[in-house]
Amino acid sequence: MLGRRDGLRIAHIASTVWFILCVGYILVVALRQAGVRWLVVFSLSGQGALIILILVSLYLFAIFRGISSSQKVQVEHPLTSTIYYAVFYVLAPFLGCLSGLLGMIGINTISQFLLGIAMGTLGTTFLVWVVVDPSIGLLELILPASRKHRAERLAYTKDEREKKQRDRKRLLDEVLAREESDRLYWQEILKPEAEKLAGLLTADITDLKQVEQEAVGIGVSAWQTGGLICMSELRDMAIAISKQKYQNRAVFDYISFWWDGIGNWRAVPIV
Repeated sequence: MLGRRDGLRIAHIASTVWFILCVGYILVVALRQAGVRWLVVFSLSGQGALIILILVSLYLFAIFRGISSSQKVQVEHPLTSTIYYAVFYVLAPFLGCLSGLLGMIGINTISQFLLGIAMGTLGTTFLVWVVVDPSIGLLELILPASRKHRAERLAYTKDEREKKQRDRKRLLDEVLAREESDRLYWQEILKPEAEKLAGLLTADITDLKQVEQEAVGIGVSAWQTGGLICMSELRDMAIAISKQKYQNRAVFDYISFWWDGIGNWRAVPIV
């Protein structure tokens, strides 16, 4: 079975289509009464139908996406949020059709009879959708209870938004503080290993394999201690120590290549 919301959407679509048909009929009759030939009318109606089709497609998309029927707070909209008002709003074109039908009782000319129905539909729909509905909505907003609840709702929304911002900032500060604490801890416990690596970087290498094995051992230990971040901190410390102690010597980052393949460590290719 269709839900109440789905039923209103279907009725809204049907009433909108009926309203468009009535407007189209009124335009055709007006053009014919102005002496416009049928060929011109059909030519204009083809272009107009394309525009109407695009507008109706966007309108129906809005209905099915729930944009056209935004959720109203019942306290702020005591009338327009009720199901009875929603039915009245949706069926306005059909109510206009009924009023036009009653008004044309006794008219024998079919064209005038249909024109009366179309005019009744247009007039009632315009009155309800353009005049009555916005006016009632405005009156609802100026009611004391509505204004009070709206102010409370906006204040609550603002507080929630600020609370989320504070929570995000607190989490970020905690993460940064934890990273800084880890960095200081690693600097303390990794200093001896960093000095060893610095010595390997600047030493006169006679046995490259032995030096590489020693560097790999240090890298594996750093990986087991704190993963990739710990390895990166250790490498930076070793290079900084090398530059500080041996200012007159060029320091090349061999560590990145010695450690290539340890855990997630990957050496950056030299271009």
